[in-house]
Amino acid sequence: MPVLAKEKVLIVEDSTSLNILYQQYLRNENVELLTAGNGAEARFLVTKHQPALVLLDLGLPDIDGMELLEWIKQGTPQIEVVIITSQNAIDTVVEVMRLGAMDFIEKPFDGKRLITTVKNALKQIALSQQVETLQKTYARSEYQGFIGSSLAMQAIYKIIEAAAPSRATVFITGESGSGKEVCARAIHEQSPRKNAPFIALNCGAIPRELMESEIFGHIKGAFTGAQKSREGVAAQANGGTLFLDEIAEMDMDLQTKLLRFLQTGKFQPVGSDKEISVDIRFVCATNKKPLDEVKAGRFREDLYYRLQVIPIHLPRLAERGTDTLAIADYFLKQFAAEENKDFTSLSDKVQQLFLQYDWPGNVRQLQNVIQNIVVLHNATQVEIEHLPHPLNTVSVADNSSIRAPDIPQVPVAAVSPMVIKPLAVTEREAIEAAIAFCDGNIPQAAQLLEVSPSTIYRKKVSWE
Repeated sequence: MPVLAKEKVLIVEDSTSLNILYQQYLRNENVELLTAGNGAEARFLVTKHQPALVLLDLGLPDIDGMELLEWIKQGTPQIEVVIITSQNAIDTVVEVMRLGAMDFIEKPFDGKRLITTVKNALKQIALSQQVETLQKTYARSEYQGFIGSSLAMQAIYKIIEAAAPSRATVFITGESGSGKEVCARAIHEQSPRKNAPFIALNCGAIPRELMESEIFGHIKGAFTGAQKSREGVAAQANGGTLFLDEIAEMDMDLQTKLLRFLQTGKFQPVGSDKEISVDIRFVCATNKKPLDEVKAGRFREDLYYRLQVIPIHLPRLAERGTDTLAIADYFLKQFAAEENKDFTSLSDKVQQLFLQYDWPGNVRQLQNVIQNIVVLHNATQVEIEHLPHPLNTVSVADNSSIRAPDIPQVPVAAVSPMVIKPLAVTEREAIEAAIAFCDGNIPQAAQLLEVSPSTIYRKKVSWE
């Protein structure tokens, strides 16, 4: 077993006797102890040795402990600080936490309390380092046609990578314009079938009476107007991937035939009595809620469960935080090049509005908005006055600020009953996305969500 490197722990305490006592308490721990008796020494040792943890007494002779805490967190935010204080006032505790302290310990305390505090702090530091490494390793801003580095999209990328090598059917759900076909193509491109055909069929765009022929093909004379035999998408996709978009629009009789096709890999062209066998990977999608369609009797329950082997739900654009700005920037550069325009960026006000807007049409709407702006205007920066309807009717408050990543905000004027979800649903979605991103590692997910692992375990139990 390799010997674990000792983490540096700096004790900042002006009392010599207490300084020695704390060292005695920690002498058997796997740490390298540094000590300082005042603020100046502490600053020198922090700069020189970059300790993982600082045990900081607030009552120093030459500098206010709060000031030293603020200096440490501003200059070296990766260094964690545990405050040692004899002040038990709630405002003191609140202030040190606001300035970035990890924890505090109140005098007097025994060795067991100090050891537990240090061990817990070092465990959290180690976990933070693991999560940071994980994010650097796996966080991607672009992936197989997708643009965005939000936590929700990182989880989607990982599901695609895990599902792609398989033959299992994938069922993609999400609102119109959220990228369902992009997702289907990504699965195909990441699979062993990437050099074979990818055939996409929008079931909502084909008349019902022609849908069966479109999927399975027909022979000459099968129906009026069938002057020659025609191959359907099922045969065209042989060896590759067949993507059936808006599958919930398919009528019930054809759903029965599709179910048999999924189960056997065989079909009959319209008008033929011969079966054809094909090797196809099925990917299906809908912008509806499949279970609601099942309950309403519009979608076969057995077909739903046959498709729901690997479900992927694509988030709304408004739920993807600052991905909106990355996507807008991509489209802006693309259309500016195509139209030979000088646009290079979005103004701060436009960025703010884009982050606040609900985007009912999702990525497709954002793409159309950017194209409209580039075609109709000439400038280097997109301004509020360039925005088309309905964005030009949305006001941005002067005191608004761009929100943190992955926390969608919607202006009051844009809120509708369909936008708001129950808090419990939103919380569960965030927790499940974090767990998926961390490959099921709940402590890492807890670190990303800034909650304790016990909170996640308790929530999971309540869902069962």
